[in-house]
Amino acid sequence: MRKNPIYAFCTIFFPMVVILFFTSLMNEGQPVEMPVGVVDQDNTATSRQLIRQLDAFQTTHVVAHYPNMNEAREAIQRNQIYAFLLIPKGTTTGLMSDKQPKISFYYSSVSLVSGSLLYRDLKTISTLGSAGVGMTKLSAIGKTENEIRTFLQPIAVDLHMINNPWVNYNVYLSTTMVPGVLMIFIFLLTPYSIGTELKFRRSRQWIKMAGGNPYIALIGKLLPQTVLFLTMMYGFEFYVYYHLGFPHPGGIVPILLLGLLSVLACQGFGAFAFGLMPSLRMSMSTCSLWSVVSLSVCGATYPLFAMDSAIQSIAQMFPLRHYYMIYQMSIFNGFPLVDSWFNIMALCVFIILPIFTVWNIKRAMLIYTYIP
Repeated sequence: MRKNPIYAFCTIFFPMVVILFFTSLMNEGQPVEMPVGVVDQDNTATSRQLIRQLDAFQTTHVVAHYPNMNEAREAIQRNQIYAFLLIPKGTTTGLMSDKQPKISFYYSSVSLVSGSLLYRDLKTISTLGSAGVGMTKLSAIGKTENEIRTFLQPIAVDLHMINNPWVNYNVYLSTTMVPGVLMIFIFLLTPYSIGTELKFRRSRQWIKMAGGNPYIALIGKLLPQTVLFLTMMYGFEFYVYYHLGFPHPGGIVPILLLGLLSVLACQGFGAFAFGLMPSLRMSMSTCSLWSVVSLSVCGATYPLFAMDSAIQSIAQMFPLRHYYMIYQMSIFNGFPLVDSWFNIMALCVFIILPIFTVWNIKRAMLIYTYIP
């Protein structure tokens, strides 16, 4: 490990870069001041008031006015704005005469987060516009403030975001994406460190140093990497939960347990993959595929229950899925660890997988010849 710089890069340098990159990328919590355009063909006091209210939202910033819809559409296609609001001529007159005029808004969902946030703001401003006119008309006919409020909003919604009232996307994404990338390094480095013994013709010496016991050889090979990866994993968890203040009502025990199980599970799968196919290239390719696909099926960015039933079943074969379930149940929501027993047992199964292929690893080290 001292002679080969790839170990230092994959266990220390790259993990630190990933941690700082992801946590600083969303340090604002959620996107703010996203550029929006306006096509105001009505150009009245009411329409200008709507535009000012739209610009006042935290996530929205009106950066341009366009004379027609085509120019606004082209601005979206050039990625100059993410959305635009179209207020046709006669909107104010229609509001005052109960003709139900239509205003339109267009937004791009190429970026899913910006699209959903801007949709929320644009829909809210559309509702506020009609409510403002309704309030003026009801006040003119002598209705009281309480009567107006009851008429415009007969049911008041009391909304609470559980454990994340700030709607901080850093809390939602970094806590899963960063461990997912760290797991990629573990997945790849484990078969690499075993396969290079065969590649550089050190395999027989390695098994001999372990007294012919493949378990001792494997533990001795992976233990230094385990210590380094655990240091990175616990360093990340301390950084986000105690320095950045991410919510963790579950306490420190689930955090420490999850970090340990995740590192060992990825190493176990990496060793199992090499024992299953004792080829440096094939085992690393398999682990690469397994680790990258896990980012899509873990359920952090898109709910697993909304995917196809076959994918829901296959998702249980990825350690990151169980990491995410334990995190959201026992760390983020504070439920006892017994509620996530299935996912804990699944990670334990990944840890013991090398038992089934360890003797094949020994045979490969003693008999096989490396083929590029």
